[in-house]
Amino acid sequence: MSGSATSCEECLLIHPSCAWCAQEEFGRGRTLTSRCDLSQNLQKRGCEARFIEYPTSSISVLQNMPLSSKGSGLTQYGVVQIMPQKISLSLRPGDQTWFGLQVRQVEDYPVDLYYLMDLSLSMKDDLDTIRNLGTKLALEMSKLTSNFRLGFGSFVDKNMSPFSYTASKYKLFPNCVPTFGFRHILSLTDKVDRFNEEVQKQMVSRNRDAPEGGFDAILQAAVCKEEIGWRKEAYHLLVFATDDVPHLALDGRLGGLVQPHDGQCHLNDENEYSASEKMDYPSLALLGEKLAENNIFLIFAVTKRLYVIYKDFTALIPGTTVEILDQDSKNVIQLIIAAYNNIRSKVELSVWDHPEDINLSFTATCQDGKPLPGLRKCADLKIGDTVSFNVSVEARSCPPRGTDQSFTIKPVGFKERLEVSVDYQCDCGCSRTAQTNSSICSSIGTYNCGTCHCEPGYLGARCECQEGEASSMYLSACREAEGKQVCSGRGECSCNQCLCYESEFGKIYGSYCECDDFSCARHKGVLCSGHGECHCGECKCHAGYIGDNCNCSTETSSCIADDGQMCSGRGNCVCGRCQCTEPGAFGDTCEKCPTCPDACGTKRECIECRLFNSGQLADNQTCQRLCKDEIITVETLSESELICLFPVSECGGGPDALMVLLAVVGSILLVGVVLLAVWKLVITIHDRREFSRFQSARSRARYEMASNPLYKQPVSTHFVETDFNMYGKSFNGGVH
Repeated sequence: MSGSATSCEECLLIHPSCAWCAQEEFGRGRTLTSRCDLSQNLQKRGCEARFIEYPTSSISVLQNMPLSSKGSGLTQYGVVQIMPQKISLSLRPGDQTWFGLQVRQVEDYPVDLYYLMDLSLSMKDDLDTIRNLGTKLALEMSKLTSNFRLGFGSFVDKNMSPFSYTASKYKLFPNCVPTFGFRHILSLTDKVDRFNEEVQKQMVSRNRDAPEGGFDAILQAAVCKEEIGWRKEAYHLLVFATDDVPHLALDGRLGGLVQPHDGQCHLNDENEYSASEKMDYPSLALLGEKLAENNIFLIFAVTKRLYVIYKDFTALIPGTTVEILDQDSKNVIQLIIAAYNNIRSKVELSVWDHPEDINLSFTATCQDGKPLPGLRKCADLKIGDTVSFNVSVEARSCPPRGTDQSFTIKPVGFKERLEVSVDYQCDCGCSRTAQTNSSICSSIGTYNCGTCHCEPGYLGARCECQEGEASSMYLSACREAEGKQVCSGRGECSCNQCLCYESEFGKIYGSYCECDDFSCARHKGVLCSGHGECHCGECKCHAGYIGDNCNCSTETSSCIADDGQMCSGRGNCVCGRCQCTEPGAFGDTCEKCPTCPDACGTKRECIECRLFNSGQLADNQTCQRLCKDEIITVETLSESELICLFPVSECGGGPDALMVLLAVVGSILLVGVVLLAVWKLVITIHDRREFSRFQSARSRARYEMASNPLYKQPVSTHFVETDFNMYGKSFNGGVH
């Protein structure tokens, strides 16, 4: 139950399980919020099913043509590769629903292939290689489809500085044509000889920097549908052959081009790109958008060193593959066939115009039949395989009134699509019969879905009060006593009476909302022990139960002892159980009492009855029923009787604890001493062996005298020649 909704529309937005009761008399005496609850709860509280507003999400299939098996023999519907084609969703916010769709890659589907080639000077050898490409390629493609067409276009770069040479002297190079952006040469045709002829005529050009203007060419080839000749009923393959990286958006600013690309076709009468020197290069996002919009599969045929760069582009442009091109393009046919097979081996769904307030999640069921939650793609398919997708849809909120919502689910590169229109269940059906100035609302309010929406200045369930009248006098009528809360704090005072709130625990009622049916005493967590009803805080017990929480049974049959007495005459029966009052008595019926006085006396009446047929029990004829103990009679023992006693020999004494303790301690000490002696013996033997080995090695050692080569004697001797002649005299010296 929701306590915040005051209208049917508010109720529906709270939770998809909420329902609204539009019955006029429903909930009288309660607040308006009680009309919003679970559908089953509303019916339990008296709301008729026909007055319950509970819209649910639904799906209607508007167009569901069968899937085609082949693409060459067209059916009355044309080629159909997705089913269904149109559906309508009626969504209640928060309510999740789902629908399924199937996709098939049909056999022998027509193929349009446009070969877009880089004609910069570095691609001269590649141009020579593909001069007879058309014939060979058509022969190979005929193995895959009976309806194949081929076209050709070329590109270099923008003919402006700094992207190309603009000086006049560079325009006179032999065997080179002036630089151009994009040139459409041959529209798609099944006459492959024309392809060969046009390629034979082509000459290379030259540009200044390494990057090429290929993205300009790709965009024009995608959006100039009429000029290129793309067919609606065909696969569109665009082969992009180059040996260098492309210019990207914002690179054009190096040449002063600040205008972003507008994504439109700009081919002049000579089929050349006329806006090459007016607009910047296109961005990857714009390129991906236009390729998807025109159902074109882009195949990057690039040299090995560029593979990683263009592989990154494929992650940003759906429906794109990259293949490695030999330096002279000798493998171009194998490359195209491999790329085509790769494209036909997978199906990937894309969503167009996705409304922001709708959540979509996909589950793919591919050829192995296993559901794959979160995936919208199947790979490793064979031509003719059919794959399925389940799409879960949930509306988060309601859009502004009058807003039409729709979106499209489309396999990447396919012409076919699923168109989904969305209608929101945000309004109640009862609102269509709303009555303004209704007599039910005192002619000053609008009666809508069972409630009155009063004009400003009026209030009450029937707009019977004015706001100025809701003074303290009216509030005092809603207090049980002076100083108490209005409506006991559990309701609203409206027009001199309390309208009680609803509680998830039960019903609140009373003139001042002072009563409820959930605040009574409990036993083991159960209200009134499950044996009574709660009325205004007090348990009203069912028959056979008493007590504040009705946990006390008045039944006494369980307290009757075998002798027919209540608790054996030794206690009281309280709540179906005996409470023994006699000291020493115990048992379920206090039947056991070893310490009770005159134990034999209690059997006196039975003895009189059984043996002598006399006494009170014999008169009442209840002896057999009450006296069930066995009574044995014996003769009186005389003094000469013998009592025989059979002595039993006493068991032998156990072992002396002290001796056992001493033996254990002695054994432990002895084992320890032995272990220490063994350890000492082993160590001694080992040491002697090692010492003997040392002595032997020492006796075999031989040493020679040697001096340290780094050592210098502290005393040195120098010889000085002292014989010399001075002034004609001879002198003879000595050693110093």
